[in-house]
Amino acid sequence: MIKAIVNTCIYDFQSYIDQGFVLFDDKILEVGKMTSFVDQNYEIIDGSKYLVMPGLVTGHTHIYSTFARGMSVPFHPENFQDILDQLWWKLDRNIDLDTIYYSGIVSAVDHVKNGVTTLIDHHASGMDIKGSLETLKKAVCDDVKLRGVFAFETSDRFDVDQAIEENVSFSKRYSSPFTKGLFGLHASMSLSEQTLKKVKASLKDIPIHIHVAESTMDEKDCQNKYQEKIIKRLDRHGLLNKNSIIAHAIYVDDEELDIIKKNDCVIAVNFSSNMNNSVGVPPLKSFRDHNIKVIIGNDGISSAMTTEYLGLYYQTHLLDQTPNLFGLNELKKIIDDTYQYASLMLGVKLGRLEKGYEADILMVPYLPPTPMNQNNALGHLFFGLFHSFKPQHVFVAGKKIVDHYEVKKELIKTYDQARVYAQKLWDRINLEDKS
Repeated sequence: MIKAIVNTCIYDFQSYIDQGFVLFDDKILEVGKMTSFVDQNYEIIDGSKYLVMPGLVTGHTHIYSTFARGMSVPFHPENFQDILDQLWWKLDRNIDLDTIYYSGIVSAVDHVKNGVTTLIDHHASGMDIKGSLETLKKAVCDDVKLRGVFAFETSDRFDVDQAIEENVSFSKRYSSPFTKGLFGLHASMSLSEQTLKKVKASLKDIPIHIHVAESTMDEKDCQNKYQEKIIKRLDRHGLLNKNSIIAHAIYVDDEELDIIKKNDCVIAVNFSSNMNNSVGVPPLKSFRDHNIKVIIGNDGISSAMTTEYLGLYYQTHLLDQTPNLFGLNELKKIIDDTYQYASLMLGVKLGRLEKGYEADILMVPYLPPTPMNQNNALGHLFFGLFHSFKPQHVFVAGKKIVDHYEVKKELIKTYDQARVYAQKLWDRINLEDKS
């Protein structure tokens, strides 16, 4: 049955409507002012006291990091490599298919409760590579019913041939409005020349998803081993396919940025994670100067995106030492680039409340304490809602996924079971530490 949200405020980062309506099934059918609304036996949803928005997109995340929450391991890092060795590489090499599934459920549920309806994930699991992306798809797309773009982090730490096959086979099998595969690579420092040659032999035109220059150590490792910068190395191997995701890119230079632009790749920034890891802040001005599209993710440090918008904005002001180089319009451009990238990958139209776009819709309780209009709507979001952003209702392709802040009972039950599998993961890690 066609649904109509009525008597509501509407904002999609471009247009604002007060006292409007949104008509939808799986896609948006019509949006307008209530003065032009005619009820034709629709399912009516009262949108008064709500702000209606499009679902958000996470441009780079690590679903497997979900079970690191509260985990206790010996942890005394002095640099970024220590963080990898002492935490993340212990975690990911002990992940099996059960861990993948239940962490996928938890991550997807937590994300959608924060208004995220599309995830772009960068996965790693040492115990089970084959079937890992299919398992993520089942959790995120089939069971929670979000949209997902998935890739396995090929690395010399794992079975390289299995990782390559997992990326290639998943990408061949899935290309739908809900699921897409990229070709995952971990980072230059864990990829030998032989591995990159193997990747090139299988890659064809699949975009890659790779960490680049997340810390100075990654660039120094590449220069010491290969006497070149990371992006030049990837370009030499012919791996920078169009629409590839270059995650982080904090320490790339102008020559590397020119190569990224030439190959029509995008950079995924993850400000909160970068600050947490003490590796620095992405130089957005340099990215803009090279006219490179920038998408925004959370790097698995959280399940929210609005806090990432806040962090990006404030930290960029701190880096620039002026409020004049980066404003809300620049933030809006990054949010829009993220929507456009996800739309391109999935073959759908995301990020607008307009006819023909996917009905990925958020209903957020909001009574503006000051006048709200086309000119200041983003300011209301940024300085008001983004600090505590909890949609009461969330629709994906017109289906209600979150109803009064909660998902369906069967998902809650599965979510509750996740602790058992998190404990099993922790037990494996603790056993490894003792051996």
